[in-house]
Amino acid sequence: MQRKLLIGLYSLISIVALFLCWQENLTYSGFGIEGLWMFIVDTQANPAARSVTYDLFFFFIAASFFMWREGKQLGMKFVWAYIVLGFVIAISVTFPLFLIHRELKKASI
Repeated sequence: MQRKLLIGLYSLISIVALFLCWQENLTYSGFGIEGLWMFIVDTQANPAARSVTYDLFFFFIAASFFMWREGKQLGMKFVWAYIVLGFVIAISVTFPLFLIHRELKKASI
C-alpha cells in the first residue's frame, strides 16, 4: 500500500510541475530563438531568480548522478532519458517519473 501511495504522490508532483513550469515557459515561446535568450537572461534578473536558478542547477546535477547510479544498480533501462528530458522539460517533472520507475522496478525484484 505504501508503494501505491508513493507512486500516486510522485505522479501528482510530476503533473503539477509539468503544468506550472510549462505554463511559464510557453510565455517565452512566442519570441522564437530570442525567447530562449530572454529566458536565460531572466534566470539571472535578480538575487531571487539567481538563487532559484543555482538551486535547480545543482539539484539537477545531484539528481542526475543519483538517477544514473540507482538506475544502473536496479537494471533500469533508458535512465539517460530522464536526465536529458530533465534538462529539456524540467527536472521537477522527470525526477518524480524516475522515482515511479524506481518503485516499480524495486517491486518487481
